[in-house]
Amino acid sequence: MAFVSFIGRVLFASVFILSAWQEFNEYGIDGGPAVKSLRPKFNVFSQHVLANTGLQVPDVEIKYLVAAAIAMKGIGGLLFILGSSLGAYLLLLHQAIATPILYDFYNYDVEKKEFAQLFVKFTQSLALLGALLFFIGMKNSMMRRLLKKKAPKAKTV
Repeated sequence: MAFVSFIGRVLFASVFILSAWQEFNEYGIDGGPAVKSLRPKFNVFSQHVLANTGLQVPDVEIKYLVAAAIAMKGIGGLLFILGSSLGAYLLLLHQAIATPILYDFYNYDVEKKEFAQLFVKFTQSLALLGALLFFIGMKNSMMRRLLKKKAPKAKTV
């Protein structure tokens, strides 16, 4: 059973690790294509947050955001394979931050082709988020069960 769980974690984390590896290889001096595609989406997201909440998103260098995302996916994926809750939390944090920025289907009309493509990717990202929450929940419930087990009493003769 533990072997099947390990294989499942490896397959799940490979999505994040391979994505981080690809972005790392393309990063370069200027941050690569990830920065070019993220910059306009981040600007729209910042304007959307400002318009709806009145909060100003701090100005940040986009290439540092991409570098942080690469690190979170890479380190989180490796820790997740090892069964660490910290890895799951890192991947969860990455998904929670990146999903609404990258897959901004809410900025498109329903009839547009981009809406459907972004909405499908958004729901896939939510599925990954749900799987991470499930892993964290199962890990926590197993720990509680182990703590509830009582130590066997010593027999006296």
